[in-house]
Amino acid sequence: MSESSSGRNTSSQICLSSSSSCSDPSESHTWSALTRNRTFHPRSDSGISSLLPSDSFKHLTWHKVEQHDIQGSQLRCPRVREGPSTEELLFRQEECTLPARKRVLEKNKWETWLQENWEDCTNLNLSFQDLGDPYQVANFNRILRRLIRVETLWLVDNSLVDLSTVRLPRCRVLNMNKNHLTSFKQLPKIPQIQHLSVAENHIESLTGLSSLWCTPLESLTLKRNPCEFHTNYRRRVFSCLPNLKMLDGILKLPEDSSPPETNIFSKMCIIS
Repeated sequence: MSESSSGRNTSSQICLSSSSSCSDPSESHTWSALTRNRTFHPRSDSGISSLLPSDSFKHLTWHKVEQHDIQGSQLRCPRVREGPSTEELLFRQEECTLPARKRVLEKNKWETWLQENWEDCTNLNLSFQDLGDPYQVANFNRILRRLIRVETLWLVDNSLVDLSTVRLPRCRVLNMNKNHLTSFKQLPKIPQIQHLSVAENHIESLTGLSSLWCTPLESLTLKRNPCEFHTNYRRRVFSCLPNLKMLDGILKLPEDSSPPETNIFSKMCIIS
C-alpha cells in the first residue's frame, strides 16, 4: 500500500474587507463548506499557521481515495507506510475527520489487490519510508514479495534488517544504502543482479558474499561498512565474485586479481 501526501486541488478565496461577510454568495458557500469539514488549528506539523486543503489526506492510503483508478505500477516513488489508526489519531488529539474513502470489505479486497498491482512494477523507489512500527514493516515486506517483475529497486534509508525471505527474480539494480544490514546473508534473493549498493550498513564480515557467485554482478558498493577495513579487502571481494568489474566506484585493478594471502606463515623461514 502506498500512502499519498498529495490532496485535492481545493481552492478558496477570502474577501479582505471591513465587512463581516463576502459579497459573492458562491464564495461564501464554498468557504463555509470547507470550514465545516475541518477545524483550523494555530499551527500544524509542517509549521504552517493554517492547514492546507490536502491536510485531511495525509493519513489516507492512496488506493482508498475515491474517484481515481491509479495503480501501483504507475507510481515511481510511492509512500507505502500505512498511516496511524483512528484510535491513535484520537490519542494524539489530531483531526480525525477524513474525506470520503473506499471501505475495504471482504468482498472488495480482491479489487484492492488488483489496484495495487505491484506485480507489474519494473522501476520502483521505496526509499525513506520511515517504518517505525512492526505492522508497517510487515506491510512493506508484503509489497516486496509481490515485486516479481521489478528490475530497478531503491530501498534507501528504511532501517531494514533482514530481507532474506524476499525474492526479486528480475531485479538487476538494487540500492540498499543506509540500512541496518549486518551480513550478506540478509540480502534478498537476487539471481539476476548486476549492480548492487549496500553502502553505509553494518556489514562486518565478507562471509556470505559467495552467495552472489553465480549472479552476473558487475558493480558492488560497500563503502562505509566495517568490512571495508579488512586486510586485502579488494582482493578478497574480487576473488569471491569473478564477474565483478567495479568495487566502490573503482574499476578492477591488476593488483586486485592476485589471490589474497590467507596464511602469513607461508613466507616465513623456519629454522630448526
